[in-house]
Amino acid sequence: MIRQKAAVLLTFGASLAVAVVGLGASASDAAAPKAKPLVGTFKLTAGSCKSTTPSGSYFQMIFPGGTVAKGKFFANPDSLCANKYYTLVLPGTQGGFTTGKYQPNPTPAFSSTGGALASSIMQPQAFTAINFSIATNKVDPQTSKTVPPVTISNKGGKLTGQTQAWSASWNNLYFNQGSPKPGGTLPGLTKALSGTYNASSGAFVITWTSQVVGGSFNGFTGYWHLAGKFVPAK
Repeated sequence: MIRQKAAVLLTFGASLAVAVVGLGASASDAAAPKAKPLVGTFKLTAGSCKSTTPSGSYFQMIFPGGTVAKGKFFANPDSLCANKYYTLVLPGTQGGFTTGKYQPNPTPAFSSTGGALASSIMQPQAFTAINFSIATNKVDPQTSKTVPPVTISNKGGKLTGQTQAWSASWNNLYFNQGSPKPGGTLPGLTKALSGTYNASSGAFVITWTSQVVGGSFNGFTGYWHLAGKFVPAK
């Protein structure tokens, strides 16, 4: 009889402990921040080369076989920086990129000399004597695949998202520079978007890499470092 009572007490105690742990986990899950989509415009801070390492928004291109940390980096002779490995990104007519909708290429998309004319997200910048720029289109011009507009979410100050529609135009050519690639793949050095966000000030820093698949720069990888202030849609 005593043994039976002891067994009952032990069973009850174990069940109570499990219940308490379960309640604690539920409370912890409820308190944990959830990813919240940021819908609006990520206003870009213009890139600057006042210091050794650029600040604000900029772009780098990595040779095939290189790494994000060590390169080898492509030198853009038209860069505004002393270090030609960096090409500055300057905000376009809409101040930056918008989530939840497209900012497509204009018609025509190129000048008579092949320079990119897209100017909503960023100002066209000289890259080896020919302007390049960025647009987001429902149908990716390089792969002809339908892609979603850019989406970014915030979870406790950490940013995640996708930029499948991010398309670079240059010399009458298109190069998808999104992450992941259209269809959701992450080839080569392509890495998922990550970043930080200050909900009080709206300040953000976002980075990702995207390897070019096909075309003139096949195997090269673009590294994007975008900074600025997020402005929610009204």
